[in-house]
Amino acid sequence: MTQFTLPGFDLSAFVRATLDEDLGVGLPGGGRDVTADSVIPADARFSGVMDSRDAIVVAGLPVAEAFFRALDPEMEIEVLAQEGQSVPAGSDLMRLTGNARAMLTAERSALNTVQHLSGIATMTRQYVDAMQGSGGKTDCALLDTRKTIPGLRHLEKYATTMGGAKNHRMGLWDAAMIKDNHVLVAGSVGEAVRRAVEAGVTDIICEVDRLDQIEPALAAGASHLLLDNMDPDMLREAVALVAGRVPTEASGGINLDTIAAKAATGVTYVSVGRLTQSAPAADIGLDFTPL
Repeated sequence: MTQFTLPGFDLSAFVRATLDEDLGVGLPGGGRDVTADSVIPADARFSGVMDSRDAIVVAGLPVAEAFFRALDPEMEIEVLAQEGQSVPAGSDLMRLTGNARAMLTAERSALNTVQHLSGIATMTRQYVDAMQGSGGKTDCALLDTRKTIPGLRHLEKYATTMGGAKNHRMGLWDAAMIKDNHVLVAGSVGEAVRRAVEAGVTDIICEVDRLDQIEPALAAGASHLLLDNMDPDMLREAVALVAGRVPTEASGGINLDTIAAKAATGVTYVSVGRLTQSAPAADIGLDFTPL
């Protein structure tokens, strides 16, 4: 079994909950794969090959393996690609041999996961590559966001790292992020930051959308500035005002056409919500052969 651990993520619980949902566990008449159980003999065996029909960045194969092993612990599984590897269309990703019913029952959950995570990793790599633009290598790093599907955040953020991004904060607990609504209640950027500092928060990200908000945020103790919806010229001015005192992050209005110009302004990071919010699923299939 391929080792796969993410802080805060319970792989066994995820696999069990996903399979239970597909099998209708707890529902009247549920708890079984009615098609496989009625059509496939209990002792039938299959071999199978999972392959990509697209050129992709691979993510999620250890999770797929866990789905199959949950239903057939003795299944023979050979993982043929590494996580984060770029593979061309037509590449084999995994070979399996084992109980046919188990393979058919686990197939959709395994494929859904690999298709979704590889889609995220692939789009992320496109953004990482686009950041370089025509001006050569930039030191700017790509960040993901909290715009994730409920229940899938750890996996989706894992997939962005396979594509070459870095994780922004994981949730509401590991850093303060002061945005316009917080400022509205506090009365000003400086007062909002001051309250977070007074509460003992050490990592304080403060969103600013005007240049005159920068100095009050820094003076109050912000440790990271999110420069929201600024064009490249304004970003350069903001970076000059910050003068390296804290990391800076460009956010808002960023796509494959605009990311290079914003990354080239000198910001530390560029964050893109669509990495997890809008990535299309990769075209990955699984073909079986009876033994």
